[in-house]
Amino acid sequence: MKLFRKLTKREWKEIGEKYKNGGVHMYRGKLTYFYNGELLNEAGEFLFYDWTDCEVIIVLPGVKVIPERTFSCCENVKTVIMADTVKRIEDQAFNGCKSLVYVKLSKKLEFILFRAFSDCKSLTSIFIPFSCREIGRRAFYGCKKLLILSVPRHTTLGWNVIAGTALIKISPFETDENGGYTRDISNKVNEWIKNLNQAQEFAL
Repeated sequence: MKLFRKLTKREWKEIGEKYKNGGVHMYRGKLTYFYNGELLNEAGEFLFYDWTDCEVIIVLPGVKVIPERTFSCCENVKTVIMADTVKRIEDQAFNGCKSLVYVKLSKKLEFILFRAFSDCKSLTSIFIPFSCREIGRRAFYGCKKLLILSVPRHTTLGWNVIAGTALIKISPFETDENGGYTRDISNKVNEWIKNLNQAQEFAL
């Protein structure tokens, strides 16, 4: 499966001019939703359905916040690419995107909130930018294949951030049947996550 990984400055400029009004378009041979910050999901219900078959979501320049549940349970989405204007990903914004494989986060991202990427069962890796100040509890809960989580040392991590992931399975910590862990060891787990990339066997 071929995914597009990166957009050049020229391509971002083209996107900003050609797709500034958002909507669904074919781009690089993929059905793509260009997100311009409009409200797509309210109280857990989609307001529009014409974009839910898209494989790619590109968050357009100028968008600062991805609201709560915006793309929740979009089962066809495989790739998400964010412009570097995004600063916040709200609660459950990408929860249940079970086909999601690749996420390119904004370089100015500051907050990833409660269960933002929970149950993204195909996600294997994610790289948190240096700008990130906080990752909320259960942000990656149930991401069964998640093995690489690269996090800056200064980023505050919530409880059960990696519960139910491949990463917690290889950890030295005791978990319940769902891969969850208690608040008592949460700080130790979070410190282990931050130190993991320093270990030679897991070095990036």
